[in-house]
Amino acid sequence: MEKQTITIYDVAREADVSMATVSRVVNGNPNVKPATRKKVLEVIDRLDYRPNAVARGLASKKTTTVGVIIPDVSDIYFASLARGIDDVATMYKYNIILANSDENNQKEVQVLNTLLAKQVDGLIYMGHSISDEIRAEFSRSKTPIVLAGSIDPDEQVGSVNIDYVAAVKDATLKLIKNGHDKVAFVCGSLKFPINSKYRLRGYKDALNEAGIAYDESLIFETEYSYSAGEALFSKIKATGATAAVVSDDELAVGVLNGAVDAGVQIPAEFEVVTSNNTKLTEMVRPKMTSISQPLYDMGAVAMRLLTKMMNKEDVDDKTILLPYSIVARESTK
Repeated sequence: MEKQTITIYDVAREADVSMATVSRVVNGNPNVKPATRKKVLEVIDRLDYRPNAVARGLASKKTTTVGVIIPDVSDIYFASLARGIDDVATMYKYNIILANSDENNQKEVQVLNTLLAKQVDGLIYMGHSISDEIRAEFSRSKTPIVLAGSIDPDEQVGSVNIDYVAAVKDATLKLIKNGHDKVAFVCGSLKFPINSKYRLRGYKDALNEAGIAYDESLIFETEYSYSAGEALFSKIKATGATAAVVSDDELAVGVLNGAVDAGVQIPAEFEVVTSNNTKLTEMVRPKMTSISQPLYDMGAVAMRLLTKMMNKEDVDDKTILLPYSIVARESTK
């Protein structure tokens, strides 16, 4: 016999109370006599009644669901952020719908609209950039939105990051202090503001402080992949660069292995500093020096900021910068 779905009506009938009373018990409303609450909970338990989240959402205008848009689920960087988001969401009793946007602008808009159609109470967006299409959707939507590990140069949307300008400046100065006056800067697309307006600015600030002229031939723009990094090393070497600051760990592993395959001694002949301090940095040999971002915390703080916005609490500052550090390993002297 097929199991019948137990409804709120069945619980009310069994417990001999009104449906409104069952609803109050389910939603944790204090205006129920303890004895009545106990009786209703026993019936719920016995019948294995599960409140319909969608129906409850329609009634309360809240679905207690948060949409998370992630460019690449398999990327360790975003996966670490997502763990922080998920733990805080669980603490505040929110469910998460995770959507993969494949770093594709059209798909990002599509995914965003799908999540909004599901009536999510809030959104966390992670991506290398905010396209004009996405920005238009953000401003049209009444749903609170927070960026995690993504930057809004206009600071219209709440965001949680580190100070990328200062971090890249520190990483570059570390290499300059080690005696390098030709440091390559390897990043993803300069169309992404996080690369062009923040990381590159940090790199230029370091050169400026050290009195080294900026040389465009040392700037390498490429896709975020291991093979791209590996293929790039010969081009970096051809410029006479003896060190590199790389904006992505997988890319940095490619550069590092490209150097080793070319018979270059690391760090004696070439030094590398990477940016995300994911576990990849410790899986390669030599292990890589990296800027360390508190990824889990960035996700957790983004989710906490979103809960405040969803509950219409006052938020002092929507642009939050968390501390970073530089973890020295064997890819630098």
